[in-house]
Amino acid sequence: MKKIFLTILFLSGALVLSAAALAGETINGAGASFPYPVYSAWAYEYNKITGVRLNYQSIGSGGGQRQIANRTVDFGASDAPLKTDKLNELKLFQFPAVIGGVVPVVNIPNLKTGDLRLDAEAICEIFLGKIAHWDDRKIKELNTDVKFPHKKITIVHRSDGSGTTAIFTAYLSDSCPEWEEKVGVGKSVKWPVGIGGKGNEGVANYVKRVKYSIGYVEFAYAKQNKLTYIHLKNPAGNFIEPNFETFQAAAATGEFDPKKHFYLWLTNAPGKNAWPIAGATFILLAREQKASNINTVKFYDWAFKHGDETAKKLIYVPLPDSLKDKIRAYWKNNGIY
Repeated sequence: MKKIFLTILFLSGALVLSAAALAGETINGAGASFPYPVYSAWAYEYNKITGVRLNYQSIGSGGGQRQIANRTVDFGASDAPLKTDKLNELKLFQFPAVIGGVVPVVNIPNLKTGDLRLDAEAICEIFLGKIAHWDDRKIKELNTDVKFPHKKITIVHRSDGSGTTAIFTAYLSDSCPEWEEKVGVGKSVKWPVGIGGKGNEGVANYVKRVKYSIGYVEFAYAKQNKLTYIHLKNPAGNFIEPNFETFQAAAATGEFDPKKHFYLWLTNAPGKNAWPIAGATFILLAREQKASNINTVKFYDWAFKHGDETAKKLIYVPLPDSLKDKIRAYWKNNGIY
């Protein structure tokens, strides 16, 4: 998968530029690194068919929200949805594009994916700094067959404003009263401990390099970087592997309401097989930018019709057809479809 992804990025850098020069049309977007792999793959295919180039800057959800608020891009992208009052204040439209999962990843020598099982309490105490070593009693009780070294845990978190962080901290706040009281939810929070990496890419690179570390990334980055990811206990009491089916199980519980501009979190979704740290990623459009909005909507409408298989290969969950139809009606009602 990594080879395919790198090939897409290479081709999108080498070939899309020349095609765009001929077509003379570019859609400029910026924001979440969470969906960057799938947006890049969609952009490459869309350019081959239409000659239109998508120039997407993976700068984090906070950056995407700022750039669309400042009207410096055609669209912003954020994994942290905005409520209606904030959208009205900034004069923005909002709709979801795809669903994925955030996964804790670790670097413990000789430990393979699936060997480590954690629950919300352990994750919370690790990221609060209360569990400081891998052989802590709570970790050992959850993993009786694993021999852990007495090594200090290095926490890796995002340094930029991040929707991935918003999803992860929403999960922690929902699961752990102490986290909600001391840290809370946000694209940027005051981390009790740890080192920061920029983007999902930065966190993945840090975890890959630093032994005995733990971080959190969108699942595609864990797969592409061959990181060791954990099995996590969900609210139903089951230890769940992160994969397409468990993200899909979480997505199936969501009721996206167009009257609320599709505002919804998917953390700690009910269901025996639901991955507890799932979330949608959203597109933000300036209400007055009708021409660029139409071009952006054309791209995402094409992706909704032709991009599902690509999304699945990169372990993202395509939106259900019923939700896509709701989004198209939302576009039409707002004069951009």
